[in-house]
Amino acid sequence: MSLPDADTAPHIPVLLDEVLRALAITPGEIHVDGTFGAGGYSRAMALAGASVFALDRDPDAIREGQALADAHGITLIAGEFSRMAELLAERGIEKVSGITLDIGVSSMQLDRADRGFSFQSDGPLLMTMSQDGMSAADFLNNATEEEIANVLYRYGEEPRSRRVAHAIVDARPLERTGQLAHVIRRALGHKPHDKKDPTTRAFQAIRIHVNRELEELERALEAAEALLEEGGRLAIVSFHSLEDRIVKQFLRNRSGGEGGWSRHMPEKRAADAPTFAKPAKAVRAGEAELARNPRARSATLRSAIRTSAPVSSSGSSRS
Repeated sequence: MSLPDADTAPHIPVLLDEVLRALAITPGEIHVDGTFGAGGYSRAMALAGASVFALDRDPDAIREGQALADAHGITLIAGEFSRMAELLAERGIEKVSGITLDIGVSSMQLDRADRGFSFQSDGPLLMTMSQDGMSAADFLNNATEEEIANVLYRYGEEPRSRRVAHAIVDARPLERTGQLAHVIRRALGHKPHDKKDPTTRAFQAIRIHVNRELEELERALEAAEALLEEGGRLAIVSFHSLEDRIVKQFLRNRSGGEGGWSRHMPEKRAADAPTFAKPAKAVRAGEAELARNPRARSATLRSAIRTSAPVSSSGSSRS
């Protein structure tokens, strides 16, 4: 399937053609877009003939996407994708034919300084996807130095996490993204001509922690496993190694591969039948898309097809 026309679809998400091929939509099927964002995937699914239920926990995405949803018959739902089975059940939907997730922060969130996600423009130190709960400023101004260092190392893979954490604590209180970026650059000896800005790792780590993104992803994978019908397709686009590792290990484990999939979760028992067929080979953007959209460079698509096996006994224990 080709990409939608640019004049009617100003936002084209990464790997759209590849996602649509993985979903193999038959008109009339029910599909879930767990990360609505600007609506690019949902719109394409609807144009392919699917009945689309789209979720987003960001109130801005819900409010600004309503016109697009109405125009294409998309049911737009406010809520976390980890709760997709519950939110769909409330609407009388027990099984679906396809689920798509685009993991991480959206372009519209990064581009708005007042949301506090980006170090490239100054704004309030928020980073909250749902626009409630603990903000980045709350965490950085109240956590211990050790807690901050652990978050930077675990979620940002920052090799000098302790140095950065110490600098953050010394500079408190922090209220602006510009302040935080300055503190990090000074701590790491960043120079303006350096190729890569070291604030990238820290901002990613803080955002993931504040929004509990990896825990949300783990819960969403379980929810998808329960919600997909036999033959249902799961397509997930991730943008960094932490997310991709969780998806890869989940699909390997649930398709009969070796090993558990998360330090938080029990391993799948050997006696459980595979709930997914062997996953398709990971897909990455081609040169044409990279030229059009540099953000696609870090994107990885993983997909798999649901079997008839019941949900894993180890995968249904979370509430």
